[in-house]
Amino acid sequence: MAAKKRALVVVAEGTEEMEAVITIDVLRRAGVAVDVAGLAGPATVMCSRSVRIAPDITLDEANGPYDAIVLPGGAEGAERFATSEKIGELIRQAEAAGTIVGAICAAPFALAKHDVFRGRRMTCHPSVHEMVGAHATLTGGAVVVDDTLVTAPGPGLTFDFALALVEKLHGSEKASEVARGMLLED
Repeated sequence: MAAKKRALVVVAEGTEEMEAVITIDVLRRAGVAVDVAGLAGPATVMCSRSVRIAPDITLDEANGPYDAIVLPGGAEGAERFATSEKIGELIRQAEAAGTIVGAICAAPFALAKHDVFRGRRMTCHPSVHEMVGAHATLTGGAVVVDDTLVTAPGPGLTFDFALALVEKLHGSEKASEVARGMLLED
């Protein structure tokens, strides 16, 4: 029996809650074991629209290996990811190991600030186009998949983003099954 796929979703003050919660939910529907890690510790995180998320663990307690690392957006959350040495180390290790990395909305800004996935195809929220475009090949589209990197431009595309992660982890058949279960596909 194959080991269960594992994903780490990191949340910080100012994280975009839709992007975090929808991604966590969709991954769990696909049978992925998801650890929700608080960047700043175990305390409840106040998200961008005043929704509170209680992390399962702290980022320091995250015990990989993980098959996917996910950074939700939100301007303030993305800024916290961009200035966190722990996040920098985590995503540099993920890039080197060929681990799937997902970044949505403003979170690709953190990839640029930590100098990972340089030159790769990405999309992001328009508010960080200039910074991400100076680091990566900025590409239009709802979800951009470039080998192990999955990016999307904002909260309205979170289902598509999360299903792209499921497809990377479990294949297109599982992604379609999960989408049908949520009435996203016929």
